[in-house]
Amino acid sequence: MGLNVLIAGQEAAGAQILRTLVASPHRVVAVLTQDPASLSGHAAQAGVMTLPAKVVKDVAFADLIRAWEVDLLLNVHSLHIVADAVLAAPKIGAFNLHPGPLPSYAGLNTPGWAIHNGESEYGVTVHWMQPGIDTGPIAFEARFAMPPKVTALALAGECTRRGVALLNRLIERAAADPSSIPRAPQNLSARAYYARHRIPEDGRIDWNRPAAEVARFARAFDYGPFASPWGRPVAVIAGRRVEVLGIEPTGVATEAAAGSHRLDNGALQLACSDEWVDVRHVFVDGALMKSYRVADWIRSEVLDDARSSEREMTSLGANI
Repeated sequence: MGLNVLIAGQEAAGAQILRTLVASPHRVVAVLTQDPASLSGHAAQAGVMTLPAKVVKDVAFADLIRAWEVDLLLNVHSLHIVADAVLAAPKIGAFNLHPGPLPSYAGLNTPGWAIHNGESEYGVTVHWMQPGIDTGPIAFEARFAMPPKVTALALAGECTRRGVALLNRLIERAAADPSSIPRAPQNLSARAYYARHRIPEDGRIDWNRPAAEVARFARAFDYGPFASPWGRPVAVIAGRRVEVLGIEPTGVATEAAAGSHRLDNGALQLACSDEWVDVRHVFVDGALMKSYRVADWIRSEVLDDARSSEREMTSLGANI
């Protein structure tokens, strides 16, 4: 039996589940999105109506859901808080695809947090939506080993791949026997919630930490080539506040003061508590500095610092 499905979606995951449903016996009654560059285009090609994602906040929208005889509301990376009346309107239920294991990684930007926290395992969850954020019973989940040296973007992509598969399982189960959809309660005493504006260490690199931790910190921010919700990690190099990405341990031990810099065959290296790390990408005033210019930039910054100190000493002597 074909289902009537309403998608509230964003990004690649929303587009993938839309394509899957369009090619199935089921009917997508509408797509709710604020992603005109991607999901709206796919919906237009498929002849599916689109509405602004924020309509889920309007209790009156529940009447339209009932009039459309919607069976499933699928929230696929859409960030608007859904009104209670809207959650209750679909015949079978409303479900959310969350890019993290629940209840330990509720909230936003959880792939980055998991990398920052040094997790060895991660996961993705499809859960029943209830009032509250990421609180409903779990329908389907998948856990997997954290890939080595994974960036936040790559981990989010892995969650999308596995999450779309979970949504397909949900749709199959809903079409065959809605009463068989699992409802595993979350242990909310183990819940950890990551708020939108929370950023690890306020984005500042602590060179007093081991090299492996510093590299992991940078990967937690790395959504390249796309913008990170946290921006780029901030460091002070040669007395200048810059942003950096692409930090890799060298395996070379150091007794230099944490945060000290050196040039190794033209490559910029910084001292952590235990070893040197390579810094592959330096952003000065928001612009990426070409690798071949880093050595000249470091020398000029150090020279400018020395000249500034000389001027300050000369000025001080003149006033004594």
